[in-house]
Amino acid sequence: MKKWCYLFITAIAFTACNSNTGKADASGTFEADEVIVSSEIAGRIIQMDVKEGDTMSKGRLAAVIDAANLSLQKQQVEASIDALHNKTSDASPQVQLLQDQIAVQKVQMANLQKEKARTENLIKADAATTKQLDDISNQIDMLNRQIAVTEQQIKVQLNNTSTQNRSILSEQPALEKRAAQIADQLERSTVINPISGTVLTKYAEAGEVTAPGKALYKIANLSEIKLRAYITGDQLSQLKLQQAVTVQVDDGAKAFKTYKGTISWISSKAEFTPKTIQTKDERANLVYAIKINVPNDGTLKIGMYGEVLFTQHK
Repeated sequence: MKKWCYLFITAIAFTACNSNTGKADASGTFEADEVIVSSEIAGRIIQMDVKEGDTMSKGRLAAVIDAANLSLQKQQVEASIDALHNKTSDASPQVQLLQDQIAVQKVQMANLQKEKARTENLIKADAATTKQLDDISNQIDMLNRQIAVTEQQIKVQLNNTSTQNRSILSEQPALEKRAAQIADQLERSTVINPISGTVLTKYAEAGEVTAPGKALYKIANLSEIKLRAYITGDQLSQLKLQQAVTVQVDDGAKAFKTYKGTISWISSKAEFTPKTIQTKDERANLVYAIKINVPNDGTLKIGMYGEVLFTQHK
């Protein structure tokens, strides 16, 4: 009998302590959008400017990975590109020689044309024979063919040199792309902090060897934290996005600290009630998850328990 009286008195006292806040409409735990920052290349960490609990701004240098090997690879590819130009041929000297030869042949042609004209005049005066004219004409024809051959040799020389050079330089685009890839990897050797926030966990230290995708640290913006709570189907119709609600957290043994929150997300699918969560109707098996954005004054922590009031209780 005494035991039952004690329990009854305790229950009354507990109810009295919570009469100011009333029964919560939903409850849950706080979470934040956490970002795990990883290395994008393999190598030894030569600089790591990250400490747990530090507040880091977006764009700040977080770590530097040793990329000496990549730098050497880039220099090697650039040297290969330069070597390609050294392998190419210049047809100018040979072409110039052939053009000089044509110039000489054209001088000879001019002389033969004069000689032909003089011989034609002599024939009219019966001072020369037609055989002499035929010989000069044959020389002119032969010289014309020689000029044509020399001109063709210039074309062949230019074409062969151009083909050879194109074949050599065809390797350049692939080498330039390779150089660009290495340059991109070199840029990724510096790890830049992606968001402004607080470092939650540090996974690596300077001097360690990292790999692509291996986590270096975890960061989250804690200036606004999210309360993930669960509601029943009956409560679903009472809520909408951007709706203002009241969030309460324990502030000592018998008090609550109150925050203003805004509903930012409502699940479109029902799920079974998590074992660690109590809803307004504890008998409900299926519930809907919601997220409430709550401005953080530095008190709220990830994993902390919170309660939600959709309307102020009297």
